[in-house]
Amino acid sequence: MLIHHELRINSYGHYLRRRFGCRVSKVNVDAGFTCPNRDGSKGTGGCIYCNNVSFSPKDTDAIIPLEDQLAHGMEYHRHRLGSEKFIVYFQKYTNTYASVDVLADLYRRALEYPDVIGISVGTRPDALSGAALELLAEIAKTHYVCLELGLQSMDDAILSRINRGHTLEEFVGTVQRAAGHNFDICAHLIYGFPDETSANFLKTVDLLASLPIDSIKLHQLHAVAGTELAEMYRRGEFTPVTLQEYVTTVADFLERLPARVTVQRLYGSAPLAISVAPRWGLKNNQMWFAVINELRRRGSWQGCRAVHG
Repeated sequence: MLIHHELRINSYGHYLRRRFGCRVSKVNVDAGFTCPNRDGSKGTGGCIYCNNVSFSPKDTDAIIPLEDQLAHGMEYHRHRLGSEKFIVYFQKYTNTYASVDVLADLYRRALEYPDVIGISVGTRPDALSGAALELLAEIAKTHYVCLELGLQSMDDAILSRINRGHTLEEFVGTVQRAAGHNFDICAHLIYGFPDETSANFLKTVDLLASLPIDSIKLHQLHAVAGTELAEMYRRGEFTPVTLQEYVTTVADFLERLPARVTVQRLYGSAPLAISVAPRWGLKNNQMWFAVINELRRRGSWQGCRAVHG
């Protein structure tokens, strides 16, 4: 049974439990990468919403040795959730944006740490070299691997306006290149860009259903300090979606999302000290259940309106 009876979705956490037979947690690490959209190779300044402090745990920092980050993160999850095994999540910036020798060393050190069963690698669709793909495919022969690709929007006009630096075509091409290598592929999406309608956003489901996507991460567009989006908000050029609009649209999205796709994230949050807008005042688990409770209210579930399997 893919759809969890109470959660009404194919939860990634329960997928991992089914697959590995125990509680598995992802441990975020900062390996010191940058981004081709920051260092000038594709652009400068990064995406208009990007301030990595907003989604990086406080004890992940590139100046802290990788092993120390792992020890702290794993202890936290063991104590808080009773987790027994761990996936090391290379999260901050573009985690395939280095020579294959550097990547191999970092990934190896993570995989050699006790109780680590695999890695999850966050990257951009325009920053996955053939050598990096071969490295991940080789690791996937013996360990769990999840390749997390940031799409954010399937609308090229939006991608251009947010200074994303890649196109939908590049995303589709990279997913097709990565398919068939025995690892999971996760797509990252954001809802709430200026001039974006829910109807246009929901078209993304058809795209995902047509591709070998295994999981999704979704969150609302939110402005944090130190970003161009925060300045746009202050100038009146960005109006965040309301909580009700977001919950309604995400529930619509999930009803159309094939049940085979696992759901890793349904919201985004930022430390209050840097959060600008929207400020809904909900904790992470409250945001999650706001969406789940909407599905319960409707009597629906993930995939109940899916056109594709």
